[in-house]
This record gives sequence, structure tokens and C-alpha cells, in this order.
Amino acid sequence: MNAFVMAAELGSYARAAERLNMSPQMVAKHVTALEQRLGARLLNRTTRRQSLTELGGAYYERCKHILTEAEAADSLAQIMNDTPRGKLRITAPVTFGSYSLMPLVTQFLRDHPDVEIDLHLTDRFVDLVEEGYEVAFRIGPLATTSLTARPLAPYQLVACAAPAYLAKRGVPRVPADLEQHECLGYVFWSRPADREWVFQHGSVAHAVQVSSRLQVNESRALMSAALDGFGIVLGPEDFLRGALERAELVRVLPGFAPPSRPMHLVYTANRQRTAKLRHFVDAVVRHFGREGFSNPTDTTC
Repeated sequence: MNAFVMAAELGSYARAAERLNMSPQMVAKHVTALEQRLGARLLNRTTRRQSLTELGGAYYERCKHILTEAEAADSLAQIMNDTPRGKLRITAPVTFGSYSLMPLVTQFLRDHPDVEIDLHLTDRFVDLVEEGYEVAFRIGPLATTSLTARPLAPYQLVACAAPAYLAKRGVPRVPADLEQHECLGYVFWSRPADREWVFQHGSVAHAVQVSSRLQVNESRALMSAALDGFGIVLGPEDFLRGALERAELVRVLPGFAPPSRPMHLVYTANRQRTAKLRHFVDAVVRHFGREGFSNPTDTTC
């Protein structure tokens, strides 16, 4: 049933095989066995794609329900036994995952030797249910979904530039000065680069419209441009910390709090009671939890 459902959802035996970690031939054998037992065809096959027959559509819905119930039954052992075990599939943004998340992941694996982690780093939006992930880190405003969301500390950014750039173009004293500077822009997968940078001074917000002739969708490339003295970069504090400590980059506008991004851990509600996920959520909240928010509660986003 699992092979049939995956083939129906993903449109091909090859993609289903990749998800199930088996050969396309084995997926086809499982589907054929189902059809022989039922005495009817479930999938219309072409050289490029499978599509559901009328019976296949109805059978697919029942199979999804059965598989969900089977998964819930299998998780009872983990619910009753508090020892985390099994594979945990996680997705996170690339820069955050590479520079902020990895210390937590490796420590979690040391603490829980029966757990495996499959971490997929991507800046595109990932559908947890459709793509088979159990938990995701989301940076930025949350869209309205049926997922459970755990708020974390904001993702801190910092504005900085190379000493050579500041010597040539001058040091900005207030956020409005950035309008006269080359401000390196990060291009997101789903939207253009941020044109408005908002700094905070006490209770006063200072919004400035920035511009740049260079926009990149990769943080290391932006930092390379900043190190080369091309402009002022606004990037993750964890990622830029090394260059700042080596004085290869210098923080600008130190008297103003730089922009930050809201960050959440999201997961499907029916998975939250498994020991591996429950322990991982707790570890994430301890590591990335918001100050003054010691007991955050799940919310539906």
C-alpha cells in the first residue's frame, strides 16, 4: 500500500523508489501484487507517468487512511517508551542549517545514539506532508497552515562592511546614510531581495530604503563581495561572526539594533508525541528559545 500511495502521489515508480529507498522494480512489484489481489487495475501507466484509475482513486484514499493509522500504531511503542530512536527527517534554510543548527544536531546525536538524522538544507518552501519531513525550521513570517508551530528566538542579522570599503565610501552614522551606499541584497527563493532595512534605536524604528547593483541568493557569495570591499552586507550574525572577529569585516551602525527575522520550528500535529521528535523539539527550544519565553507552547499556524 505504501508503494502504491507513493507512486500515485509522486507520479512515477522512480520517484517513489527514491522516497522508499528501494528499486523502481520493487515498487512496481508491490503495486502489481495489489492489483492482482484486487483483480483490477489501480494505475494507468504510460512511458512518462502513472495516473489513477477510478478504482485507484477510491482505493488511494482508503490506503492513506490505513497507513496513517498504522503509523500511529507503530508509534505507540515510542510514546510509551521515552527512549528516542529511529530516523528523524528535518529541513532547514541553508545558511542557518550550516552555521547555526549543526552544533545542536551533532550534540543531539551524541545524546541519543539510537537516533539518525536526515537533514535537508534548502531555501525553498518545503511541504512537510507532501515531501515526507517530520520537522522544519522556518525563518520569516509564517503562512497560514495546519502545522503546529513553536516560536523560537528571532534570527539575528548584522550589517557590516570591509574596512577598505568604509575607508573609500565613508562610515554610515545613522540608518538613513545607507541610502548613499552599496547595500548587498539577498534574493529569497520566493520573493525579491529586501529593499527596506529596519533598525531599532530604543523604541524608535528607523526604516531605510536600500539599493544594490548586486543581488545574490547565497550567503557565502554575498560575504565574498563584502570582503572584496564592494558594499555593506546584511547577513546572519552566526555566519558573519568569524569575519567580524578577524576584523575582515566591521560592524556598521553599532548604536542601532539591526533587523531580525521571526523563526519557528514547525511540525505536523500527529507526529508531536513520538519520543524522537519530542526530545528534538525540547532540545531546539533549549538552544534557540526566546528570552523571557521559558515555557513556549505549541500554536497552530
